[in-house]
Amino acid sequence: MAYVLHLDASPRGERSHSRRMTRAFVERWKQFHSGDRVTYRDIGRNPVPHVTEAWIAAAFTPAEQRTPELKQALRISDELVDEFLAADIYVMGIPMYNWTVSSGFKAYIDNIVRINRTWAYIPEENPEFPYKPLVHGKRMFVISARGDGGFAPGGRNAQRDFLTPYIKEVFSMLGVTDITFVHVENDEYGGQKLADSIATAQSQIAQLVAA
Repeated sequence: MAYVLHLDASPRGERSHSRRMTRAFVERWKQFHSGDRVTYRDIGRNPVPHVTEAWIAAAFTPAEQRTPELKQALRISDELVDEFLAADIYVMGIPMYNWTVSSGFKAYIDNIVRINRTWAYIPEENPEFPYKPLVHGKRMFVISARGDGGFAPGGRNAQRDFLTPYIKEVFSMLGVTDITFVHVENDEYGGQKLADSIATAQSQIAQLVAA
């Protein structure tokens, strides 16, 4: 039995393509893996707090030395990290805002990228890149929604896709390197362009789950 973390980052409701696609993914996943456990977190409608000075002070203070105030500053972050570490599979719906992730998803990343919890700083092992991943054996599916199209390599917007490489880089630093992307595009155009993109995403999801 695996543990699936299903996360939505879009602040939209039923108008959100990424929400509908992650829901379809998880529903289909449960048909093939009925014994798996799923936890749902909606950071689009219930955003996590941004990092504060107290958060930073707490994160870089050894756990045994934290005051009650410092522990409180990390309370939500600890909950998110525990949930992230417990999961085997991540299904994340992430809309593209201004060529990259939304501020809400960035806040989530800032809360789970935690020294000595999801990564370690060990310069003596590699002075050029002293960040050691502490998260292993996970698999991630990212379903993004983008207003425009042409973001694939060689496409007219390929140079503007900062979402895909950013997610790959930040999660690989933690140790999550098995990442598969499914994109819904052309929301701004609607019509057949959008319908074709949705159909392609649905087909990709069906193949991924069946595999």
